[in-house]
This record gives sequence, structure tokens and C-alpha cells, in this order.
Amino acid sequence: MARINVEEIDTIIHGRLRLGIMAYLADAEAADFTELKQALEATQGNLSANLITLEQAGYIAIDKSFIGRKPLTRARITPAGRDAFRRYLGHMAKLVEGLKLV
Repeated sequence: MARINVEEIDTIIHGRLRLGIMAYLADAEAADFTELKQALEATQGNLSANLITLEQAGYIAIDKSFIGRKPLTRARITPAGRDAFRRYLGHMAKLVEGLKLV
């Protein structure tokens, strides 16, 4: 079996909800908070905390605005986030490549 370097796995992305956010945004480019909450079946607080983590890492950008008096929070993947997600997927592919799954 080939040597596996788990240190290469991006722990910012690797969390279940953060991985879901990154996968969703990689496909959609941008999404509003409610859309992500529903798609990922996340609580408001959990989604908010994970969006902040990804924003602080520079993987997503958060835009806040208003539609009338209603607040609108939109998240979009950044170029750095897209690159990090590609690397993450590459590391995951190496990790499972050639495994004999029963």
C-alpha cells in the first residue's frame, strides 16, 4: 500500500459542513444564506460559524446587503478557495485511490 500523508489534507475544508459549503459554492459560484441553510440542512448558528471560518481562511467572500429592509447575506467562492478545494479533492482522490472496498 502506498504511503498516505494525511497532513496534506486541508482541515479548514475537511469539516463536514465546510466541505458541503465549498462543494455547493464550487458549482453555484455564489449562494445566499437561506439557500445554503436549506441545501445543507444546517442550523443558522452552525452555518454562520462555518462561513466565518471559510471567510477568515480567504476561501469564500461574504457580501451583506439589504433588499428593502430585509438583510441579504451572500457567500461566493474566491479564486483562492477554488484552488484550495481543487487541492483538497486531489488529496482525497490520492487517499482512496486503489483501496479495496468491501
